[in-house]
Amino acid sequence: MDSLNFKVVARIKSDFPEKFGIPRQSGILKGLKSVVVFEKEFRNADALRGLEGFSHLWLLWIFSENIRDSWKPTVRPPRLGGNTRLGVFATRSSFRPNPIAMSCVKIEEIRNDKEYGPVIVVSGADLMDGTPIVDIKPYLPYTDCIAGARGGFAANTPESNLTVEIPEALLQKVEADKRESLVELLRQDPRPHYQDDAERVYGLKFGNHEIKFQVKEETLAVIDII
Repeated sequence: MDSLNFKVVARIKSDFPEKFGIPRQSGILKGLKSVVVFEKEFRNADALRGLEGFSHLWLLWIFSENIRDSWKPTVRPPRLGGNTRLGVFATRSSFRPNPIAMSCVKIEEIRNDKEYGPVIVVSGADLMDGTPIVDIKPYLPYTDCIAGARGGFAANTPESNLTVEIPEALLQKVEADKRESLVELLRQDPRPHYQDDAERVYGLKFGNHEIKFQVKEETLAVIDII
């Protein structure tokens, strides 16, 4: 077989309406919840039978905003500043021969929604709102967690270096249960690694809000929340 066709089994409902600002890996924003909503064909509670016994699961999804007809053998990982090239298969770059991604998320709740039928509420997702999911598999600790595994150029946990300043009046505009996640998201520095313009005002969409901010040295200052 030279090609395969996948069915979209579900889509994510998340607080990231666009690519800019999405966490670069799953699990970074542990407190932010998203909802896995199944396509009509797969809204069958029997398909989730037994999933309640697991704490985490894998989402296999499509980089729907990065589908291309061509590919390149090397990419520039953000972890290396966006200037060093490595082999595409040595990275998790979204620019791949096949735009397939995977994310490990925590199951917060499995419930029946009046509109969407059985849904899975998860935390730690790094998917843009509406992203197509092609499969869901339970996380198996005995085999998925490998002691002594090496992490190559991404072996160390990224440090949150930025100090985030948000005036209280602006922070109050954000839903109370999402404020901590917003601060953590900003602390991770959502800018592309090759951008470092202290005068530039960036705009990040988060839920129903647009967050306007500037970064000077090691401080990210929110100047408006719309």
